[in-house]
This record gives sequence, C-alpha cells and structure tokens, in this order.
Amino acid sequence: QVQLVESGGGLVQAGGSLRLSCTASVRSFSTYGMGWFRQAPGKEREFVAAIDWIGGSTGYARSVKGRFTISRDNAKNTVYLQMNSLKPEDTATYYCAGGDWAYGTKIEDFDSWGQGTQVTVSS
Repeated sequence: QVQLVESGGGLVQAGGSLRLSCTASVRSFSTYGMGWFRQAPGKEREFVAAIDWIGGSTGYARSVKGRFTISRDNAKNTVYLQMNSLKPEDTATYYCAGGDWAYGTKIEDFDSWGQGTQVTVSS
C-alpha cells in the first residue's frame, strides 16, 4: 500500500519561503509521477505543480509559476516544493499526490494522496 507523508508546512510572513517535502513508500519511486495540490477553506482542491517520474518535465499553476519550484530526489523517494515570495493567498492545506507513470494537472491523474500539511502566510 502506497503511503505519502508530507512535512515542512508552517506559518510564515508574506514574502517568506517554505520548503515542503513528501516521502513516498512505493515499490518503485522512479516510475512514480508526483504532484502538489492545495485546498483553502471553502474552496476546491487545486493543482499547484507536477513532476514526471524522471524529473525531466515539470508543470505549474499560473498563480505559482516563477515563485514555486518542484523537484525530486529518487534516491530518497522524496519530492519537494520550494515556495518563495509567499503571499497570503497561498494559505492552504497542501497535499502531495502520486501515481505510476502519472503526470498531469487534474486530481484524477493521481491515485495516491498524503494527509496534507498546513501552510499559513500572514500579511
């Protein structure tokens, strides 16, 4: 059974940075595409970033492009989300998602999910 565990959330002032991590317990992380989504109170879960299983392709939501960077370390079964220039509107619970050969921007592109980590950006 796949388990995804996020860490690195917290409270930060606007303009600050955070790095989220997600470690996956999967048989073969090197064939496992990963993504980050977020959900603010009262809103639907939305795509943030994705990276393919090799790390050769990445994609970002327009709202975070240029500020967030997704990366992965296949030796550590871990994907990262470096978040810079954070804004109050980035406040949300951030979820890690994964799937075999997965790569996309939609929730249905991924079949495993973490429990989420809270990110709060104060103004």
